[in-house]
Amino acid sequence: MHPELRELLAIAIFAVTYLLISGRRLKILPLNRPAAALLGAVLMVACGVMTPEHAYRAVDYDTLVLLLGMMLISAYLWLAGFFEWAADWILRMARTPQRLLLYLILTSGLLSALLVNDTVCLMLTPLVVAVMVRGQLPLPPYLLALAMSANLGSVATLVGNPQNMIIGHLSGIPFVRFSAAMLPAAVAGLAIQYAVLSVGFRKVLRAATIRQPETPARQPHRRLLSLTVVVFALVFAGFLAGLNLAWTALAGGALIMVLARRDTHEVLKLVDWHLLVFFAALFIVVEGINGTGLPDQIYERLRGLFDGSVTSQAWNLAWFSALGSNVFSNVPFVLVAGKWMGNFSDPELMWKGMALATTFAGNLTILGSVANIIVVESARGHVEVGFWDYAKFGIPVTILTTLVGMALLLWLH
Repeated sequence: MHPELRELLAIAIFAVTYLLISGRRLKILPLNRPAAALLGAVLMVACGVMTPEHAYRAVDYDTLVLLLGMMLISAYLWLAGFFEWAADWILRMARTPQRLLLYLILTSGLLSALLVNDTVCLMLTPLVVAVMVRGQLPLPPYLLALAMSANLGSVATLVGNPQNMIIGHLSGIPFVRFSAAMLPAAVAGLAIQYAVLSVGFRKVLRAATIRQPETPARQPHRRLLSLTVVVFALVFAGFLAGLNLAWTALAGGALIMVLARRDTHEVLKLVDWHLLVFFAALFIVVEGINGTGLPDQIYERLRGLFDGSVTSQAWNLAWFSALGSNVFSNVPFVLVAGKWMGNFSDPELMWKGMALATTFAGNLTILGSVANIIVVESARGHVEVGFWDYAKFGIPVTILTTLVGMALLLWLH
C-alpha cells in the first residue's frame, strides 16, 4: 500500500473512532465506547494500516494487568460488604447534611486514590443513592460530590485512574515520588470542591435534615474483609517498595482468590471487562495514528506554545491538556501527547502536570470522565442530572483546582 494512502486511512479511522467515542450520546451508531474502540482497532488491521503482529505489540499489557488486579481487589471488598457498611457508617456518623457532604467527599477521594476511580464510582453509586433515599436527603449535591471527588482524589497515586497508570508506565516515575508531588494538589482540590458545592447547594443543604435509617446495613463478612484488607496492604507496600505495579496488583488479586474460598465466577462477573476491552482497542488505534507521524507534526506546529521557561511550559501544557482531554477524552490524549514529553526541558514535571490537568479536567462536564457517566447513569432512576446542572459546578471546580494544583506542583518541584 502506498504510504500516503496508509496515512489517510489511519487518520480517517482515528477520526471516526473518536467521533463515535466522544459523540456516544449523539447516537451516530448504536455503539458504546468499548465497541467503538474495537471497531477502530479492527479497521486499522483490516484496511492494512497495521499488521496483526503490529496490533498485538501496540497493546500496553502492563496497564491492562494493573487495571485487572485493582478491579479484583475492589470486587472482593464489594463481596465482603465493605462499601455498604462504609456508606451506612458515614450516614450514622454525620449529624448534618453539610458534614455528610464532607464525609462523602473524603471517603470517595481516599478510596479513589487507593483503588481505580471508575471502579469506586461503580461500587459506591448504588449505595450512596440508597443511603440518601433512606436518609431522605436530596441526591444532586451528593452525586456530584461522589463523582468529582473520585476524579480529584485519584490524581494522588499511579493507581488512582487509568491515565495515571499509563503515565506511570511511560514515564517510569517511582510510585512514592509521584504521590509526594501530587498528594497536596489532591487534598487542595477536595477542599475546593467542598467549598464550591457547599456554597452552591447551601439552600438545599440547609433545608434538609438527616433521618437515621431504622434498620442498619448488613454486617460485613469479617473474614473476607480482613483477608482483603491485609492483602491490599501488602500490595500497597509493594507499590511503595518500587515493585512492578501491574504484577504486584494482580498477585494480590490472585492471592485473595486462592485464600477466600469463594466462587470465582462471582468475582469475575464484577470485573469491568468492557473497560479492559476499551483500553486494549484504544492502544491499537492510537498506535495506528502514531505510525503516520501526525502527533509529531502537531507538536511541531504547537512548539511555539511550549517554548520559554519550565514554568511557562508547565502552565501551557496544563491548559492544553485540560482542553485536549475534554475533546478527545483523557486516556487517548495521554497516549498521543506522551510522545512529546522528551522534547520538554523537564519531562518529569511535564508528566506530573499532564496527569494533574487531564484528571482535574474530568470534572468540567458530565462527559469529562467515565466516573461522571457511571454516577449519573446509575442514579438515573432516582434523579436526572442534566448537562448544565453538572457544568455550573464542574466548570468552577475544574478551573480553581487546576490553578491551585499546578501552583502547588510547581512550588513543591
